[in-house]
Amino acid sequence: MGYDMREGTVVRWHKQEGEEVARGEVIADIETDKATVEFEAFTGGILHRQVAQEGIPVAVGDAIAVIAEPGESVGAAYFESSVSEEIPEPAVAETVPAKALEAVPARGDGEVRASPIARRLALERGIDLALVAGTGPGGRIVEKDVLEHSPAAADNNEISKPGDWVKASPLARRLAREQGIELTAIQGSGPEGRVVEKDVLEYVAPAVPTTELAGAPGAAPPKVAALAQEAEAGSRVELSRMRQAIAKVTVDSKQQAPHFYVTAEVDMARAMTLRREINEALPAEDRVSVNDMVVRACSVALGRHPKFNAFFREDHLQFNDAINIGIAISLEAGLIVPGISGCGNKSLAEIASASKDLITRANSGSLRNEEYSGTTFSISNLGMFDVDSFAAIIFPPHAAVLAVGTVKEQPVVREGQLAVGQVMKATLSTDHRVADGAEAARFLVEVKSLLEQPISLLL
Repeated sequence: MGYDMREGTVVRWHKQEGEEVARGEVIADIETDKATVEFEAFTGGILHRQVAQEGIPVAVGDAIAVIAEPGESVGAAYFESSVSEEIPEPAVAETVPAKALEAVPARGDGEVRASPIARRLALERGIDLALVAGTGPGGRIVEKDVLEHSPAAADNNEISKPGDWVKASPLARRLAREQGIELTAIQGSGPEGRVVEKDVLEYVAPAVPTTELAGAPGAAPPKVAALAQEAEAGSRVELSRMRQAIAKVTVDSKQQAPHFYVTAEVDMARAMTLRREINEALPAEDRVSVNDMVVRACSVALGRHPKFNAFFREDHLQFNDAINIGIAISLEAGLIVPGISGCGNKSLAEIASASKDLITRANSGSLRNEEYSGTTFSISNLGMFDVDSFAAIIFPPHAAVLAVGTVKEQPVVREGQLAVGQVMKATLSTDHRVADGAEAARFLVEVKSLLEQPISLLL
């Protein structure tokens, strides 16, 4: 779910062992560093076995479940949910019924079965895996087994706290530790009562309005205030997993993609008038935002300038058929860029509806996989914070990102006469490996023209 993903956690299973599964059906919710997404089955059949356990991280490449035909016997090798580089897969796996795998203590080659995380943790703590009792599928050793076996874990009180067994997201656990809060004291609002970050923040400062917690102007969220106080005191503040992921992506982007920037001023007077007229005829929940109009203009421009919808791939450009525009969404833990799929085939009203749905589900942690990883171009809008202009970092592997500021009244010259206009500044950051300055200028002028003649956005 993104080139920088290293591991994920099954938050909840939607299908249980023995149940029928259809291709494309959601079988589990997977939590990554940035979001929780729905995981769809790649094939149909019977869910023979849940290999991954809820709440325990699983490395990319590991199996999380086995789907097979009804009555089909499944080989033991399928349940080695982690086949790391240092553990070779047997050339031939004996086929045995799934129910018999519980009694299999080790691999056919005598190796102790353990997840990559458990192996790494055991190596760091000097623990002999042969002495650890595995509680995973078929006696496989998982991270929890190493922690429970480790004297260091007991010394650090890592597993003795009752809160460690409360269902909670990794971000919620980290924040609870930072604030010195027992998770058992917090009422969870996530799936099946799971404690999420919002629950911890509201427990810390229940009187703070939700809009402030979400990062609206006015006051800093309690977590931000606490971090600022710690920073002032000279304390060490650990980065959240999401912030670490953001750091890696942005550094990689700036190091690998040679950025250049072009900026234009867009006369938004007609666009704002059209938007007002459209919204007067619509209920509040269906109204069109300025960002929706920018997304629609970019989708049209990308259809005419497909290079900006392409990816750089070492010795060639990969052109994408679909126009999937990602919109930067600021969450309490950091920034994510989920996307609206098929923007090239969507009307302005459809984009507005899809955008609202995307933002709602991003904040509730229920994004789908393709929304998280299938974007081809992105837009970052800081207009709601009264920012005039800025330059955004390209979101890999995109070729460009458009950064837009606020629409504000300022003097303009129309037909030689001074007037009050509504102007928005837009800056296009482009990967120079994909396009040159003149091409970027033509693309940005196309977006500008569409917004200044907004009737074209309705066609």
